[in-house]
Order: sequence, then structure tokens, then C-alpha cells
Amino acid sequence: MIHLPAHRSLPLIDLIHLRSQTMPFVALLMVSIAGGALAVTQARVPLWQATVGALFVLLPPFVLKWREDARRYGGAAMTLSVLLALQGFHTVEHIAQWVQYHVLRWPSFLSNGLLSAANSEWVHFVWNWGFLVVCIFLMRAGMRGWWGWLLLAVATFHTLEHTYLMWRFQVTLRELGALGVTDLQPQGLPGFFGRDGWLATADITQNTFLCRLPGITTAPRIDVHFWWNVGEMALLLPAANDFMRRLNAARDMA
Repeated sequence: MIHLPAHRSLPLIDLIHLRSQTMPFVALLMVSIAGGALAVTQARVPLWQATVGALFVLLPPFVLKWREDARRYGGAAMTLSVLLALQGFHTVEHIAQWVQYHVLRWPSFLSNGLLSAANSEWVHFVWNWGFLVVCIFLMRAGMRGWWGWLLLAVATFHTLEHTYLMWRFQVTLRELGALGVTDLQPQGLPGFFGRDGWLATADITQNTFLCRLPGITTAPRIDVHFWWNVGEMALLLPAANDFMRRLNAARDMA
């Protein structure tokens, strides 16, 4: 690994900085925004397809950056760098859904963010299990501490909710199939929390304060998962900063 000077107060900056790929990224970002806008407005390309195209355009600078991260800091730090980028975009996707629903007043079934084709139970299920597995790997690699443990706890509960949602999705799909309905996908079902969720409707919580908790049992699904992902990102950043601080300290002692 290459030993280079580090930001002592916020060592996370060393990891997220694009370094030599900053200008290529800015140039490609401008090209992808302009190209995406033209594709959507002039060629009537669906927004999600334009977004996928833009992401592919922006990928090369990140791949080169991650290769440099691996040389500088090792495989675990490179994995963390990739996770920060992916979770960052995932959080932007949930912010886009929130804006579509609350600001633009779109109906919930149209508030699918920038990648509508990826807004399915299978994608959410696989993504959250993948996020949890990577968090466990990073914890074993040294991302321990209060922030890391809090992140792991939140990611675990978030993944459990999506596991419950996948179970509900499969049950509902079988029920629809038994009725002869085969062309309908029961997307957007409530989970543990939010409006019509388990906490609000379960027999065990009825006639208690648990089924009437403001927000927790009344929020729409878009809000519930917006806050899940904002919470994960808010914990991932300080956990990553602590990891980089420990990594820098270990390099200084080497």
C-alpha cells in the first residue's frame, strides 16, 4: 500500500476524494446531465433509462479511483469506498422519491425516483441483504466502534423489514395467482412500520399506544424507507471516518 499524507481531523475526506479523477468526473457529469436532459425531453427516453446511461458514463472515473483506493489503503477501504458511493446514490434515489411524492404531489405508485425499473421488492430485498453483508465484512475488517455497531443494528432491522416485505410479497402473489390474477405485481406493500404496517394492524398491538404512534404507524411507505436510508447514510459516514482514522493510525505505527 502507498503511504500518503492524510487529513487528520476528517480522514474520510481522503477516501471519498476523487483526486486525479475529479476533473474527468466533472466533465462526464456535465455531459451526462446534458445528454440525459436531451434524451428525456427530445427523444422521449424514459427517465430511468437516461439515468442508467448517465451512471455508465460516470463509472470509469470511479473504477479508476477505487483501484487507487485499493493501492493506497487496501481491499477493505476500497470496499468501503464503493459502499459509500452506492449508498450515496441509493439515498439520492429515496430523496427523489420523497420529492416526487411530497413536493410534486405525484401518486405513490408513480413516485419511483430516478430508476423506476429498480423499484421492486426483489431489488430492495437483494440490495439490503447485500448492504448488511458488506457491513458485517467491514466490521470484521476493523470498522468497529459505536458508529459501526449502530450502523450494523439499523442495517439489520432494515433488512429484516425487507425480508418481511418479501414474505408478504410472495404470499400475496400466490393469493393473486389462486384467483387467476397473473399480470399484477403486489409492489409497495406495508412493512413493520408506517400506515397499515404490522405495528399498526397486528392483533397484539391493538388497543395499545403502539398502534397509534405518530409517524411510526401513520407514515406512508415512501417516508418510512426514506428515513431508513437517511439513517443508514448518517451512520455510515462517521463509521467510515472512524475506520479511516484507525487505518491511518495503524499505518503511522507500521
